[in-house]
Amino acid sequence: MDPTTIDAVGQAAVATTAATTTTTFDAATLLRLLQQGGLTVYPLALASVVALAIVIERFFRFRGLEAQVRDLTRRVVDHLAKRDLAAARALCEASSSKNPIGEVFVEGLRWQNIALEDLDRVLATSRQEAVSELRRGLWILGTIGSLSPFIGLFGTVVGIIRAFHEMAVQGSGGFAVVAAGISEALVATGTGLAVAIVALGFYNYLQVRVNGIASTFARSCERFIQALLYVESSAASSPTPPTPPVGSEARRGHPLPA
Repeated sequence: MDPTTIDAVGQAAVATTAATTTTTFDAATLLRLLQQGGLTVYPLALASVVALAIVIERFFRFRGLEAQVRDLTRRVVDHLAKRDLAAARALCEASSSKNPIGEVFVEGLRWQNIALEDLDRVLATSRQEAVSELRRGLWILGTIGSLSPFIGLFGTVVGIIRAFHEMAVQGSGGFAVVAAGISEALVATGTGLAVAIVALGFYNYLQVRVNGIASTFARSCERFIQALLYVESSAASSPTPPTPPVGSEARRGHPLPA
């Protein structure tokens, strides 16, 4: 046979083998590699489920919260402008279960006749507690994003060690002997990186949302303090009612004013 023909046949066989190799890497192959990726794939799968649950729960918790805070602040300020403290307190208590700023306003309404700096510190403490509740679970998301690559790398190292050990036991060398083991071991690193990328992305997004909501809380507290100052100033400027005669009120049995 002509050497040129032999080379052409060899190149065609190599191309056919490469095409067959590339077409066999499909979803079923990826699923099989994940199953063979070692014990590290299972904690990564569990971590991905936990991260997804936290993201979904926090997403529904934050949805529409800033608009609710602004709406409650506007209604409370309207009641305070009318000097209707009872209605403002009732509104805050009714919405405190779903709106964290309601609990902050209720705490502020409990304190009377205190300095502005003291009231500001009281509201700041309550506001920090509300923001801390909004960050609940985010540390788990950050931990998953930080540890997942290392868990995957650990699985890869263990897989490579096992592949070389099998090569030493069989007594044969060459890359073909350890190629399957290394490909399965690298799945752990790929899985860890995928979980970390998604977890850290949502962690940063939720942190930005919490910071935005905290800024809305701060502006709402400022408006609340301004409304309380208006109520106190209007109460101080109102004329004092005249004191009734002592003798006539005492003879009729009415209590004397304190």
